[in-house]
Amino acid sequence: MLNDWSQMLANNRKAAGQLAAHNPQLLTAFRALNDAQGATGTLDAKTRELIALAVAVTTRCDGCIAAHAAAARQAGVSEAELGEALGTAIALNAGAAYVYSLRAMDALGDFKA
Repeated sequence: MLNDWSQMLANNRKAAGQLAAHNPQLLTAFRALNDAQGATGTLDAKTRELIALAVAVTTRCDGCIAAHAAAARQAGVSEAELGEALGTAIALNAGAAYVYSLRAMDALGDFKA
């Protein structure tokens, strides 16, 4: 196991109390944002959690991975479904590296001697 994800999730939730004590409006707004996602019912919980995990990987957020992996299990996400969603995240990251490589080449060309 790479990380103790359950413990990370518990630690993050506990640590949130400290932030909430200093900025309660921020935490209230953050919770409202999370509660509002999915409110239209257009996407089911399983699909939302697959998207959330793929985005969490592309943004490199371990806390997000922990929270959304727990929610994904509750929503019935299988390892095969997650594997396919993560394949999309991997391809997207490769695509972003490709596009930014083009930008780096362009920038280098901008600085010709």
